[in-house]
Amino acid sequence: MPARYSFGGDEHLFIECSDEMSLEAFFKSLSMATAVRESQIKGVTEICPANASFQVKFNPDIIKPDDMLKEVRAIEVDAEKAEPVLKTRIVEIPVFYNDPWTHETLMRFRERHQEPEGTDLDYAARINGYDAVGSFIEAHHGSPWFVSMVGFVAGLPFMYQMVERQRQIEVPKYLRPRTDTPRLTVGHGGCFGCIYSVRGAGGYQMFGITPMPIFDSSQTTSYLRDFMVFFRPGDIVKFKPIDRAAYDQAVEDVDRGRFSPPIREVTFDLREFEKDIDDYNTKLEGTLYAH
Repeated sequence: MPARYSFGGDEHLFIECSDEMSLEAFFKSLSMATAVRESQIKGVTEICPANASFQVKFNPDIIKPDDMLKEVRAIEVDAEKAEPVLKTRIVEIPVFYNDPWTHETLMRFRERHQEPEGTDLDYAARINGYDAVGSFIEAHHGSPWFVSMVGFVAGLPFMYQMVERQRQIEVPKYLRPRTDTPRLTVGHGGCFGCIYSVRGAGGYQMFGITPMPIFDSSQTTSYLRDFMVFFRPGDIVKFKPIDRAAYDQAVEDVDRGRFSPPIREVTFDLREFEKDIDDYNTKLEGTLYAH
């Protein structure tokens, strides 16, 4: 669909690239947001990319709203011709599934859940057609995830599962949000996975927890000293299931400054991905674990 434009007051332009989330829509929105940044339009003060849209903040004393609209419309024409290729990185994220901390939390809020008699994992497994929680967990970590947006709270990644649409995990959010969610909870709402970067309220189903900090305002975490936020749009995530012993060891390694997440630079080609998704994912994982 052609992009849909709307103004937010006198200094915001919102660009919606699609009515629904898809990797194609994400690539168009990312391509346009990047082009706006690189074009250095006078008056632009901030660009905020999202899953299938982005927003531009500008100074109306420098550039009039209608002129801003003309600039971005011209960029859309060029973005339609851009190749869907992205230089990015793939990273491994350890996850302790069905951990005691998210379990304790979710049990405190069962009256807000669709199925109070079970757990979030029980519910997610059942409505996605899995006969056991273990099989559902395997499906969750069995394929990579694409970070399509970072935000809502500082450093929180929204992640889109890299499988055919009919195989994607989908789970509705809680009927009413919780007032508590453990920091670094691995959650899911709708078609999006996420990692809660800080402790706080939330409505996504809770599947587990990672020992790996993804936001550190003090920048004392060894791999966050250059920038306090770990994720950026376009990152590819591969979850790795771990047990309690491995979780405790990773927490200790983080505290001692010796934890280093496996990261590899990759080039992602949407066209090649869509030809054979499983084969392409296997190659991505091979790159991540190559020595």
